[in-house]
Amino acid sequence: MYDNNVNRRLMRTYPRMVAGVCAGVAEYFGLDTTLVRVITALLIIFGGVSLWVYIILWIVLPSAPRRVVAHHDPKQLDK
Repeated sequence: MYDNNVNRRLMRTYPRMVAGVCAGVAEYFGLDTTLVRVITALLIIFGGVSLWVYIILWIVLPSAPRRVVAHHDPKQLDK
């Protein structure tokens, strides 16, 4: 039996707005990235402590390798 959670790691990932912390947390827990970003922004504005948590995660979490995505330019398909 194969378990998908075995190789799951918490990393700063893409698409990044600032450091990729929210995107990495959202990917790790299977949440929407926008939801995590909004919650983080609200906690930073009203809580204050989460800014330090964000900075610490920025420093501690490893950066995920960039994914290679094939981009197809529609203009080139016509040629």
